[in-house]
Amino acid sequence: MYQYSEFDKQFVRNRAAQYRDQLERNLAGTLSDDEFRPLRLQNGWYLQRYAPMARISVPYGELSSEQLRVLGTIARDYDKPDAALLAEAQEKQTALGTVPVPGTNRQVGSELKYGYGHFTTRTNVQFNWIPLVKSAEVMELLASVNMHGIQTSGNAIRNITADHLAGIAVDEVADPRPFVEIIRQWAALHPEFVFLPRKFKIAVNGAQEDRAALGWYDIGLQLLRNEAGELGFRVQVGGGMGRTPIIGTVVGQFVPWQQILNYIEACVRVYNQYGRRDNIWKARIKILVKSEGQAYIDKVEEEFRQIVELDGAPHTITQAEYDRIAAQFAPPVLQRQPRDAAAQQVHQIIRADAEADPGYDRWLQRNVLPHRNPELRAVVLSFKRLGQHPGDCTADQFDAAAQLAERFSAGEARVTHEQNLLLPWVHQDDLPELWAAARKLGLARPNIGLITDMIACPGGDFCSLANARSLPIAEAITERFQDLDEEWDIGEIDINFSGCINSCGHHHAGHIGILGVDKDGKEWYQITLGGGDGSRAGGPASPGKIVGPSFAKEEVAGVIEALIDTYRQLRQPAANGRLETFIATLRRVGHEPFKAAANAARFVEKEVA
Repeated sequence: MYQYSEFDKQFVRNRAAQYRDQLERNLAGTLSDDEFRPLRLQNGWYLQRYAPMARISVPYGELSSEQLRVLGTIARDYDKPDAALLAEAQEKQTALGTVPVPGTNRQVGSELKYGYGHFTTRTNVQFNWIPLVKSAEVMELLASVNMHGIQTSGNAIRNITADHLAGIAVDEVADPRPFVEIIRQWAALHPEFVFLPRKFKIAVNGAQEDRAALGWYDIGLQLLRNEAGELGFRVQVGGGMGRTPIIGTVVGQFVPWQQILNYIEACVRVYNQYGRRDNIWKARIKILVKSEGQAYIDKVEEEFRQIVELDGAPHTITQAEYDRIAAQFAPPVLQRQPRDAAAQQVHQIIRADAEADPGYDRWLQRNVLPHRNPELRAVVLSFKRLGQHPGDCTADQFDAAAQLAERFSAGEARVTHEQNLLLPWVHQDDLPELWAAARKLGLARPNIGLITDMIACPGGDFCSLANARSLPIAEAITERFQDLDEEWDIGEIDINFSGCINSCGHHHAGHIGILGVDKDGKEWYQITLGGGDGSRAGGPASPGKIVGPSFAKEEVAGVIEALIDTYRQLRQPAANGRLETFIATLRRVGHEPFKAAANAARFVEKEVA
């Protein structure tokens, strides 16, 4: 993983010190809340429904075991409300009436416990209960392990994302991480792009399969080689979700890798000049690209020409600079100590126990991925189980993940787009021990890509923008499909859940998407079918289609069950000898049978607690 330079470390420490000064002036009354707001947002501090929310930047999802332990410390020691904050939250909860104060199960009447982090779809980590007066302490603690909240908020270029298998994928054209890091360093605090018309997100994919969901990003960069074998990027611009889901337009078919920063600058500069600032709902670059079409592309090409010919292409990436950054991503040296006789005997017992357990074989199929090094595997730790909401990670689980990373994965883990953790450097001979250790921790459920491996935002339990709660509905669906045999029979399916139209749960890209909406002050849920994220399992990047009117909260779990039953009745054998997936059946037969089943499931469910 990336090795931080002394400059990187000092930069982050200075930023933490600067933030402490800003916070202290705000608390002393010499810096107003309005003046402080853009400063805290630039460091990832939001004010949410009940308490501040801290969004921590995790570039390309990579976390060291040391960083995981610090995140565990933050969850344990800081992610808890003081008496004043708790009283204020309870007062707000009473006034709202419909959204309870979050706790262990985030339900009314449950014991209030805190100490959670939350993995996001953009591989960041969020905390929801850190008092603002403690925020500077958290910033300094993060800085001690080279972490921060820069590029997690505001109308600027945000944290750059990549495929979670970057650098280890068997289908990789080139490792995207050096380019992501170069773009990140260029974009961080870029003076021209600090106040864009709206937030701006970039993703980079280096593999043949698009596991980075490029079509849904403001700029999606796909590494590829031309007929001459030269490396470059296909550039998509103007993707996005929200109120107007749009798949990005290919603007550059092949941009040489040396020129990619200059080309991105042209794309963003045209947006900065012509993007709307009069209407927040029409301020994203997707609206500009859609409205201007070829005119936007022509402006980008002209701006790029001027950057290259008149300005001298100031951001051209040299081979020396690429080599310098790429060297920071050298694979770890994996030194395996030979087992003595006693250790070998224990290893054989664990292996025999694992191979005799049907759950181990299922785990190998769902949670263990191939690696470009044939001796290694990539292993996904599942954070999706009954009693734990999608993406949540407790303080103890942060610590446990750090231990697993150190023991089995050269001290590295990665946050995935699906809100799990991946161990990228596992020796295949260690798989039985890892399975046994992860199962003991409750992190080995073989459900990756299956129905309980849902994506969900925190929704109305935390977010002040949310129209409805997502977590209790996700819990109800998870409870419905606890039979692992049934879950495996259903097969691969993406269920994505957003609590509001901002689409943090990427509901548009779900095979089944669930969106919380507000109807007369009550929580309702809109269902979409047929979305895709661009991966092989997800299908082509495309927004789902709405299934009729919205559903009451007590109906949603039953509607999902009806959709699954319909699929199981209609599916056919596929070319590979297996049964069709949900998305394949849906695209073959169309939406009507599913729409009819969903509407027939109305009004038959008991109220979700």
